[in-house]
Amino acid sequence: MQLVNNMEMDEINRLLDEINEDRTVPRNIRNLVQEAKNNLNGKQELPVRINSAISILDEVSNDSNIPIYSRTQIWNIVSMLEVMNERAKV
Repeated sequence: MQLVNNMEMDEINRLLDEINEDRTVPRNIRNLVQEAKNNLNGKQELPVRINSAISILDEVSNDSNIPIYSRTQIWNIVSMLEVMNERAKV
């Protein structure tokens, strides 16, 4: 179970990095994506980190300045986080 979480976390971090490195994404959105990544990799309990990241990414996805393809990426990341969160509760 822990190995799957690490693999999933690596994939989520890679996707967040892709968004953060995309210069067509506005800086304020990239900053929030980096904040979500920092929270996700923090030292708190896993469900707290996941929920914090989901909250930030949800805010980002509602920003009217985000490119459509980046919004779709964020929705995919949020979906992955929600699945991880459900498994963390069990």
